[in-house]
Parts: sequence; structure tokens; C-alpha cells
Amino acid sequence: MTAWGLVRNSLIVTAIIGVGAAAPAKERDASAQPVVVELFTAQGCSGCPEANRTLEAVADEPGVIALTYGVDYWDYLGWSDTFAKPEFAARQQAYRQALRLRNVSTPQVVIDGRRHLSGVRPPELQAAIDAEAAARLHPPEIEFRETGDRVGVGSGRPPVGGAEVMAVVYQPGLQTVEVRQGDNRGQAVRHVNVVREVKRLGDWTGRPVLFALPADSASEDNVVVLVQAKADRRILSAVRRVERARD
Repeated sequence: MTAWGLVRNSLIVTAIIGVGAAAPAKERDASAQPVVVELFTAQGCSGCPEANRTLEAVADEPGVIALTYGVDYWDYLGWSDTFAKPEFAARQQAYRQALRLRNVSTPQVVIDGRRHLSGVRPPELQAAIDAEAAARLHPPEIEFRETGDRVGVGSGRPPVGGAEVMAVVYQPGLQTVEVRQGDNRGQAVRHVNVVREVKRLGDWTGRPVLFALPADSASEDNVVVLVQAKADRRILSAVRRVERARD
């Protein structure tokens, strides 16, 4: 994307984001298949701090896995995002292709890999989460082994084009970054559940399979395992491991 395209997207996003009161979340069973909410954001993006706060507001809802990915294509404005990695921007681009979008926008939320929101307004985000929570149909089972270093994926019907298993390593809770340059200069920008690494574990063909988990995640990290369609990037199943096994 050109620099002008990024600036134009920033102006559009800034114009449409409103504080707004979020609609109340519907009652959901915390043990049910969770909805995965992925926010692509940047510390140098003027419209992103509000979107970060919107994600923070839903991050503790039962049945929601909220993840924050820092992207690096706003760094040219004068501030290098401290959480960004090129592979996170590549993941956003993969969603752009799967969702048949003309370009990426920042901030952007992708819900279960099936739908997206630009601007991340609270009522729209809550409505999308509730809609996805009602749409789950027989997802493959994912189970962490007691040793904490492996995960099993059960049997099921794979999508056309096949599926892959991904491990998303993130630091749970809030982190605050003091931005010293660029459009958000002087702001303390909050982030929730910041992703550190996305690792592909292997293919899932519909038969039970066991994978080793990333060995380099820190003791304070959480891991989300996703079964994700290769072709359209929809998330078929997701489970969060909230604590590492300890000796």
C-alpha cells in the first residue's frame, strides 16, 4: 500500500470511530467454543488507541479470545511499534485476500477469520461477536496434554482446501507504551493480550493428530491453538492454554 493510502485510511478510520456505548454482551457459556477476535493495530496510528480500548472492553467476556497484533507499516510516520513483527502484517494481508478486501485498514478487527470491522466501534464489535458465537457447528476438539508441551486435535470434517493448526503465543493482560514520536506523541497507549509469536504447527486433514507446542514461550505467556482453513482463513476451532505446566 502506498503512503498516501495509509494516510487516507487513517483519516477515514479517525472519522468513523466513535466512543459510543457498547451493546450488552449476550449470555454465553464460558465452556462453549470461543470466538477469536484479532485486532491489527499500531502505536503510530492516530485512530488505534480507541480501538485498543474497545478490544480491552470485550477481552474478559466469557467465550471470547482477544488478541492484539502490532503492525509495522505505520513506522514511517516516526515511531517504530514496539510489538510489531512483519509476520503480523502478513497475517493481516492473508485475511485481506481471503475476505476479498481492496486493502488493509488500521485499526482492523477480524472475527473468527470470517468477518472484519474497520474502525472497531463497540456496538458493531459486540454484534459481530454475538453472531459468531451462535454460528459454531461441530468444531474439531482441541486438547492440551497434561505435560503442557503438546496439543491434540481430534477428528472432524476438514474444509475444502484443507486446514492448518496454528499456535499463537501472547502475553495476557494489559501493557502500556509511552509513545514519544509520530501522531500519538505524548500518549500512553494501552494494549491487551499482545501477541509475541504465531507458529504453524502443521496440517489437519480431519484425522486425530498430536503436535508439539512452541518451546520458547516465557512462563508468563498464554497460548491459543487455532484450527484454521487454508483457503478462506476461517477459524474452525480454538482453545486457550492459560497456564504453563510447572515442575
